[in-house]
Amino acid sequence: MPGVASNGHAVPTRAGELLRIATAGSVDDGKSTLIGRLLYDSKQILSDQLEHVVATSERRGDGYLNLALLTDGLRAEREQGITIDVAYRYFQTSRRKFIIADTPGHEQYTRNMVTGASTADLSLVLVDARKGVGEQTRRHAFISSLLRIPHLVVCVNKMDLVGYDEAVFERIVDELTDFAARLDIADISFIPIAALHGDNVVERSAEMSWYGGAPLLYHLEHVVIAPDRNLADTRFPVQWVIRPMTDEHHDYRGYAGQVASGVLRPGNEVVVLPSGRRTTVAGIDTYSGEVDAAFPTMSVTLRLADELDVSRGDMIVEPDDPPVSARELDAMVCWMSERPLRQGSRYAIKHTTRSARAIVDQLEYRVDVNTLEHDHGHPGLSLNEIGRVRLRTSAPLMVDRYRRNRSTGSFILIDEASNDTVAAGMVVGAQ
Repeated sequence: MPGVASNGHAVPTRAGELLRIATAGSVDDGKSTLIGRLLYDSKQILSDQLEHVVATSERRGDGYLNLALLTDGLRAEREQGITIDVAYRYFQTSRRKFIIADTPGHEQYTRNMVTGASTADLSLVLVDARKGVGEQTRRHAFISSLLRIPHLVVCVNKMDLVGYDEAVFERIVDELTDFAARLDIADISFIPIAALHGDNVVERSAEMSWYGGAPLLYHLEHVVIAPDRNLADTRFPVQWVIRPMTDEHHDYRGYAGQVASGVLRPGNEVVVLPSGRRTTVAGIDTYSGEVDAAFPTMSVTLRLADELDVSRGDMIVEPDDPPVSARELDAMVCWMSERPLRQGSRYAIKHTTRSARAIVDQLEYRVDVNTLEHDHGHPGLSLNEIGRVRLRTSAPLMVDRYRRNRSTGSFILIDEASNDTVAAGMVVGAQ
């Protein structure tokens, strides 16, 4: 049944609601096996895929059904040098649809994890029960916190190799809970699993009767994500102006885009930024026809009551709750280029559908993601490093703080010479 947001808007919920999952783990933590097990035990593998896995497992002499082979094709692609090497797996159950972003966990691929996790509702971090909490585990938890992923699930894998020992599991839970207390993580859960055998993945494990929680798939099916969406702040970045200019639609003028946050309904008073012109929503159209409300992630076309000068990059918002129109940004950035960031460097900046130019006024500090210490004397940011910077833009951007709104609080920096994306940023402050 639908919930209610703090601003009184009904939260739409329905069967088949989509959950976006970002996975991370160190080498040999069993991430591929876990993904394969989820697909296999939830009966999401086609018969020809299963036959191929069975034949390949026998040919390799594995001695068991090697479900990790289900992602081998994706890993082969990574070995060919794909830049943003995030692979996606799709499956669904009777309760929910899932998109799994299979992201690498190595330190040198931090940019890849950030890319895959940027839109995630839940972060799934694997820990090898034999090795416990390591630098990569802390890195993954920190990045999940930095990206404000609402839910973090830590799967302590390979419990079979430690005799399904409850004490081993509890020791890892205590250590990571202490570390997570220093981060901004709203919801963290721990599940002991043995992905190779399917313990606590889809079905409960008879070997771990001491564990009173739900298996992983049940947790993924029931985690509540509707309240995570920002329904309080109406933000509609205009992506395209639609003017068919046909005999049938000669007078039609609409503004297409994706609802970043908030709720839009016909009759709502809105203001177009940066012009500040006010009007009301006359109608909301989709590919399937007109609707009476638009919620976050819906792609729609707004019709306005008045003819205004509205272009790509403008933002339609509620008059009483506008974002900050800013040309100076304080932001955390993950650096994605082999050419380091230096103070004074100039880049193109893309925020929602709006583009401008930006200069790095100041590099305030670099973050050691393993210790969370701030290095204030660092001269720049190298590939995969994370730091806080101050940017000055050539045109005002309509922004919110990232902790308030992930959609309007994020941006990317682009090298104009190569057109490469060199950084992903999260707004901390603006003026």
